[in-house]
Amino acid sequence: MSEPKAKGTLIIIGGAEDKNADKTILKTFIAATGKNNPDIALVTTATNSPVKAAEVYEDILSQLGAKTVHPIHISSREDTSDSDNIEILKSADGIFFVGGDQLRISSILGGTDAHKAIRESYLSGRVIAGTSAGASMMSEIMVVEGKDDEAPRKCTLKMAPGMGLLEGVIIDQHFNQRGRIGRLLAAVAPNPSVLGIGIDEDTAIIVDSDMNFKVAGSGVVTVIDGKTIRYTNISEQNQNEPLAITNVMLHVLPSGYGFNIINRIEITKEDKKADPNGKDNKEEAK
Repeated sequence: MSEPKAKGTLIIIGGAEDKNADKTILKTFIAATGKNNPDIALVTTATNSPVKAAEVYEDILSQLGAKTVHPIHISSREDTSDSDNIEILKSADGIFFVGGDQLRISSILGGTDAHKAIRESYLSGRVIAGTSAGASMMSEIMVVEGKDDEAPRKCTLKMAPGMGLLEGVIIDQHFNQRGRIGRLLAAVAPNPSVLGIGIDEDTAIIVDSDMNFKVAGSGVVTVIDGKTIRYTNISEQNQNEPLAITNVMLHVLPSGYGFNIINRIEITKEDKKADPNGKDNKEEAK
């Protein structure tokens, strides 16, 4: 039997989201819960300073309308079966992952009762958000380490299994700020069936249950589609050579634009005026 279709929303943030001025992305997270005063679970696993991170987000999310913000300080696999933590993860209207080290998230939470509770929460229609490391861990395969701001090479990337909330993509964060297009190309080259999604700081994608995402925030989202690749030398010898890759499709999407992950089609502002059958949504003249 196939797995049920996900019904929730993913808010995947490229890091360094605005916490002082308009707080657009964090407001979007609160609004996506559909509750005026939602209960939020705040997962601090990625950071080595969980108490400090929790204080920052507790204050901001409470100001934005959260009724309660429950810090979930899971720092070891022994903590993942704690019944109180599991109950909070299952009942919260939204779950937010702070930034840090994405490998801490997957290696500590992966395959545990807590991981199962997070996935069940998503499938039941709730909102899962993550910033920086909390963004990278959303996919089945995640970038763990790679050289920034240089031409892509064959053997400069370390990848690992993610939390598997979003299929068919590899996500990178702090994207243009740290010059990471080379390492995302190096991630897509051996995995041309997946989309590479690079998310800028103070920028997010909001993914719905139909696998459409829209862009929010002050930066852009870069989508690398490897399906059209004609040639790459990724499998050849001399692994320290520069990467060769041809006929890659690239999309750059600012706020207000979107993308369908399944059909690999961009959604422009003009497209939003039309329904799925291509008809204009404006009321027909009588």
